Amino acid sequence: MSIASSSSAAPAVAAAALNWAGRLWFAVAVFGQAAFIGFILAYYGVRTATRNFAGWNDKPLIDGYIEGDPMGNVVFAAHVLLASVVTLGGLMQLIPVLRRRWPGLHRWTGRVFIVIALFMALSGMWLSLVRGTSLSPVSDAAILINAVLILIFAGLAWREALKRRFDQHRRWAMRTFMVVSGVWFLRVGLMGWVVVNRGPVGMNDTLSGPADIVLTFGSYLIPLAVLELYFAAQHSRHGAVRAAMATLLLLASAYTAAGVFGTIAFMWGPHL
Repeated sequence: MSIASSSSAAPAVAAAALNWAGRLWFAVAVFGQAAFIGFILAYYGVRTATRNFAGWNDKPLIDGYIEGDPMGNVVFAAHVLLASVVTLGGLMQLIPVLRRRWPGLHRWTGRVFIVIALFMALSGMWLSLVRGTSLSPVSDAAILINAVLILIFAGLAWREALKRRFDQHRRWAMRTFMVVSGVWFLRVGLMGWVVVNRGPVGMNDTLSGPADIVLTFGSYLIPLAVLELYFAAQHSRHGAVRAAMATLLLLASAYTAAGVFGTIAFMWGPHL
């Protein structure tokens, strides 16, 4: 093989590596979010269906059920249970084969996803700022910013779809998926940190420790930053840029996998 042919093949190899690294991260995310859906249904779904509303509080930190607060309890139940629906809908939006083979399903799933995402953002703000279902002012600020981003990104994704600018729609839909998944990313990020450090370094019960603060805001800002770098690498003509992004995605996949393991083993599993 000549030097010229070798150099021309390098960008293609880097592009393939970037593509497969992106698929690997998505596969890890699909597994982790499927586990998230399963936990919501097994924990909150079963307790709600059996009218064991006080059982929402069996898991520590947040009191979902408050006696004498029927409106707050209803909003909390809707917010938590619909998290399983919006998570499933978000995953379905990002599977290419569904978009190609069943475009009608893709469109209707997208509409449901955006409507529920808007509700999740507004109800999340209400629960945090009005009802006080949060751990600290840091948590309140992070929830508020996350909710605002969901409202903006979901609106832009919808607008681009209506204008049939599908490339821009895809980008805004992926950004919306990242911020809507902030609750999942937070749990995975926290438990990934615990697994990597073999303990809760820089953490406390109110999520106001130094590591908590970084991970609370980073639960949606870091995934957004990685996504923007991924978009830039996809359009880059430099193989080194794509190779670097592929490496970053491999590291992100490893950390996400560690976080998913820690979340299932230590955060969700003990309460099922």
